[in-house]
Amino acid sequence: MPPRISLRTASRCLAIRPAPQPSIARHTPITLRTYPVRAFADSKSPKPSSNPTSSDALPNASEEAAQVGEATGKATPELDQGTPVQEILKRDPEFAEKAPEVMKEKPTDAKMSAEAAGEEGATTFDNLLALGQMDAIANGGHASDMTPEMVGHKFPLPDMPLKPFSNRKERYDPIVSQITNLLMQHGKLSRAQRHMSYILNQLRTAPPPVPSQARPLVPGSPPPIELPLNPINYLAVAIDSIAPLMRIRQQKGAAGGGMSLPIPVPLSLRQRRRTAIMWILDTVLKKKSRGSGPTMFAQRFADEIISVVEGKSGVWDKRAMVHKAATSARVNLTYSKQKGRRL
Repeated sequence: MPPRISLRTASRCLAIRPAPQPSIARHTPITLRTYPVRAFADSKSPKPSSNPTSSDALPNASEEAAQVGEATGKATPELDQGTPVQEILKRDPEFAEKAPEVMKEKPTDAKMSAEAAGEEGATTFDNLLALGQMDAIANGGHASDMTPEMVGHKFPLPDMPLKPFSNRKERYDPIVSQITNLLMQHGKLSRAQRHMSYILNQLRTAPPPVPSQARPLVPGSPPPIELPLNPINYLAVAIDSIAPLMRIRQQKGAAGGGMSLPIPVPLSLRQRRRTAIMWILDTVLKKKSRGSGPTMFAQRFADEIISVVEGKSGVWDKRAMVHKAATSARVNLTYSKQKGRRL
């Protein structure tokens, strides 16, 4: 028997595809290239170039005057010779006032004949300019003062004496540099500078101190409420307040019987500050740290500075002892070391 065909299954096997559409040709626009065409009345020779360095450029005024002079039979200017100095001075009165005396002199007949003959050593503008530069150097000036383009200095000279901290190596405050050098160990300057930065930051962020009436600060210091606004001034006030005015020098054998004689010696500002800084460092190194970390030393140093301003530090007692000993030994100031006797 023939196979039975089902209409449902037959419709699934049929593939219906649309008819292919004819492709539409794209029409691209045709562009015609135009070429420059020389007209009938145009010249065959090219036009002169606008570049002044090219050979087609117009001649300068001197060359044009020379060509006109040759055509008319008149005197032509000498192209090999430069412009006379006197003509340049007449054109620029301001330059004539500042020109050296050598350039203002009128050339003699011998010089004019030498220039006309083209002899070696003729007085030209370059030679006179060189003589003017030598004259300026002899008078204590510079050779650049006598250039036609620039009369004087390109930049003004600085005011003398120089302002403080104008040098690159002295841009820090003297007391900051001194403390940093005393904090430095084994040549590690960067580590000491880091400690100094922490100290100043701690003084800046700390609350205003409360000074003691029994231990006043150095005269001329700002009010305590303004000290945190300027930590460098804060540091200077604390160190200058406890800095001793003098030290005690022991003169051996001066008191007789092999005993030394105490003699007070005045100190300079840098010596006074160094003594005060060493006292503060001794106190800081004896204190116990309240924590751990690289900033603990700077924290202890800043706390000691605050204690000095508030009159709570033991450094004040050291200063009082030195001044008391110097006051009692002031009678020994008349001792002469050279002669070994009192004056």
